[in-house]
Amino acid sequence: MKMIRKITLVALAATISSLVWAAQNEVELAKLQGEWSMVSGSADGQQMPEEMRKEMKRVCRGDVTTTTLGARTFLKAKITIDPSKKPKTIDYEMLDGFTKGKKQLGIYEVDGDRFKSCFGKPDGERPTEFATKPGDGRTLSVWKRDKR
Repeated sequence: MKMIRKITLVALAATISSLVWAAQNEVELAKLQGEWSMVSGSADGQQMPEEMRKEMKRVCRGDVTTTTLGARTFLKAKITIDPSKKPKTIDYEMLDGFTKGKKQLGIYEVDGDRFKSCFGKPDGERPTEFATKPGDGRTLSVWKRDKR
């Protein structure tokens, strides 16, 4: 009888832990929703040209984000996050764009209306810091939520 009680308690604890984790992810994913304009961007240690940066927009709806450059889709990806990690992790499963079919592992921060992310190269390793340097294949971007 004691063994059944222990197994039941362990199963209950695992279920509660899983529910709490899912709720935290939903709250965190809600912070990423909406329309965003790029504040700064760089890849391989090179700053994005200003005229390009001004045209970059990001829209997040549910677990899908779409980034456009003017009227053209730059990328579309399914998002998976884990806010319990330090730094928080974000993965993109590329649905459209020049890296379609690939996966990009990243880290992110949300601070009010600011979103910052750093991604490794497609199918590469996850960055551990918000930085990029020549030849590393990383992208770093900062976005500001558009006010309506």
